[in-house]
Amino acid sequence: MTLWENALSDNSMIAILRGLEPVRAIEVADILVDAGFRIIEVPLNSPDPLTSIEAIVRKHGNSVIVGAGTVLTEQQATDVIGVGGQIIVSPNMNPAVGKRTVELGGKWCPGVMTPSEAFAALELGASVLKFFPAELVPPKAISAMRAVLPKDAVVAAVGGITPETMVDFYKAGSNGFGLGSALFKPSYDNHALKQRARAFVTAYRELDAA
Repeated sequence: MTLWENALSDNSMIAILRGLEPVRAIEVADILVDAGFRIIEVPLNSPDPLTSIEAIVRKHGNSVIVGAGTVLTEQQATDVIGVGGQIIVSPNMNPAVGKRTVELGGKWCPGVMTPSEAFAALELGASVLKFFPAELVPPKAISAMRAVLPKDAVVAAVGGITPETMVDFYKAGSNGFGLGSALFKPSYDNHALKQRARAFVTAYRELDAA
């Protein structure tokens, strides 16, 4: 399997490191990788995000998928992939961003909320459908859309996800999750991050038994 396929198979949770400063990039990534995370996203509205992405790729790019979030333009997608990023995550479904990402060999994860957006994204080559914000797309809605989406479509619920709420989304058909402030905030020290990371990974590993 490819690195991407291995990541999705082993742990399809996306660690969203909004606000990450480059000086902490390696230590934060080390903690997440040690805990079992396989996909790391640094949103572009973080301080000097390309520097952080490049540093994490240099250290962990052979074993985890690294990329950017809050990618809104074609140029941003190009810049991220230019420093070694592999996944492009957006809050919206911008066809131009999707086309550029796919052209450059990256994995595109657009934000969608409706069946029309979801199918349009898949036609453009989306690797993951990011149902965002999950607070507005509850498990029942995802279950209903799962009934019409291709069985191999990868769905991730993003927004307000906690270890306790994952199970309902998983049962509804969500393959993975995007984890924001419940996992990482710049104010969390390394000890707090370790605890949160382990709690999420433990909850994820127990989903099949729930």
